[in-house]
Amino acid sequence: MDKNAVSDLFRKFESLTIVVIGDVMIDSYLWGKVDRISPEAPVPVVSSSHKENRLGGAANVALNLKSLGAKAVMCSVIGSDGNSSLFRNLMKDENLADNLIVEDRERITTIKTRIISGSQQLLRVDEENVQYLSKDTEKLFAEKLMAYLSHNKVDAILFQDYDKGVITPALIEQITETANVKGIPTLVDPKRRNFDAYRHVSLFKPNFKEFLEGLKTDFDRHNMNQLHAASRAYLEQSQNRFLLLTLSDLGIFITDGQKHRLIPAHKRDITDVSGAGDTVISVAALCMASHCNPAETAAMANLAGGLVCEKIGVVPVERERLMQEALYIDVIW
Repeated sequence: MDKNAVSDLFRKFESLTIVVIGDVMIDSYLWGKVDRISPEAPVPVVSSSHKENRLGGAANVALNLKSLGAKAVMCSVIGSDGNSSLFRNLMKDENLADNLIVEDRERITTIKTRIISGSQQLLRVDEENVQYLSKDTEKLFAEKLMAYLSHNKVDAILFQDYDKGVITPALIEQITETANVKGIPTLVDPKRRNFDAYRHVSLFKPNFKEFLEGLKTDFDRHNMNQLHAASRAYLEQSQNRFLLLTLSDLGIFITDGQKHRLIPAHKRDITDVSGAGDTVISVAALCMASHCNPAETAAMANLAGGLVCEKIGVVPVERERLMQEALYIDVIW
């Protein structure tokens, strides 16, 4: 891929519509300074300076897609509570439509509060419930999704699964079958509970730890022979087309069960890995929808994932910086 092809690829992103299905949340950051220990317990006292709320979870995937120029259609279920209004306002602030966000009185809107001093995260507090959707809510949500897929142009469908219960096995099966009939690529960023429910998808992207847990096995990530064998067996069993594995400092591994490629990680000043997986799957979805080959898809996703690790907190990748690095860094091409 030469420089003209890279520029063309980023222009192509602007014409794409990606449907994101998954668990959304609010990422709340409490920033402050620590200068003493509490007299009540051996814990630091944080003198709060300011608080910031951001879109998180699957909504961060939507932000990554939007940042790269694509249209992101966010589909999820939240609570019918005070935080639901906050979430919708954050969507509005980012010019993201919320018409496929369903509210359920039986659920709460997930919020993760991170307490940060300087560049160090001291504590995280999660408010959530993780039960699967009720049958009534699942039916309503599926109907909304199917209606959208029936009447709109969709270039890829992305399941961003944070294991909070929005993505159910029945929903996975219904949407995947519909996508395959329509020829729409499907990509998955999984968690353990639904690991085995994803079948016949275009690209499956766990991290290495999630992959081992899903297979109920264990081996060192440096052992490429075992990695190849486990990947081949998994793809044969699941009938998924590609496996994309993030391997931390080793980089990204992609395979169709026969051919494989390991894209080394780029040297970075790592500040925070939060949200890197969101960025990787977002870029992979855009590349796949743009008909990039597997190595190109993995390389661009690898580059993007590394860039966001240089920032504190969950943030989307910056389009211009990613494009400039893709143009001038020897990614693989």
